[in-house]
Amino acid sequence: MILHGYWRSTATWRVRIALAYKGVEHTVHPIDLNAEGGDQHRPEHRRRNPMAQVPVLELEAGDDPGAPAFLGQSLAILEYLEDRFPSPPLLPGDPLGRARARQLAEIVNSGIQPLQNTGVVRHLESLGVESAAWIRRHVGRGLAAFEEVAAPIAGRFSVGDQLSFADLVLIPELAFARRFGIDLGGAPTLLRIEAACLALPCFAAADPLRQPDAPREPAG
Repeated sequence: MILHGYWRSTATWRVRIALAYKGVEHTVHPIDLNAEGGDQHRPEHRRRNPMAQVPVLELEAGDDPGAPAFLGQSLAILEYLEDRFPSPPLLPGDPLGRARARQLAEIVNSGIQPLQNTGVVRHLESLGVESAAWIRRHVGRGLAAFEEVAAPIAGRFSVGDQLSFADLVLIPELAFARRFGIDLGGAPTLLRIEAACLALPCFAAADPLRQPDAPREPAG
């Protein structure tokens, strides 16, 4: 498998965590969202994903009878990995627990992510909107909702004591929030979950600064 993505993309980050947690062998193909014109808009990437977004998972030969075998949208990729590599699981075993994990993941994926997307933010800036204030408003509101939903059902992680899609989506979003100075003091449940997640090797492996396309410190 090949993961086409960007080191700091929160959506790509989710998939990296899942691949590391499940021990799925893959290679990484960087897509520089900030290159001149944006690599995501180049014809070769648009053939992988007509939405010109990351991540895209390029499947192994034989996984898909169609060609090319590209899968976009991070939650669809997580669902595919869960079905293809069910152990260790990233969804609870009971129907309600699975639905809760998906609910929390969608608070970020559909409730926050579209409003912070690079293309949306750049368009807002072209219209004279102060993008940082926009991001703080919508990300802060979404994380407050995540805290409220998670607080009564969380254990070690967002849904009880088992890692799930909800955690994979949450941790990158908290990092994004900090980049924009969003106060997380009112989200003690989320901070507790974050501490538990960051103690796991799969989160360390997926850290943006450990990715091949992350900026490197200049040699001394």
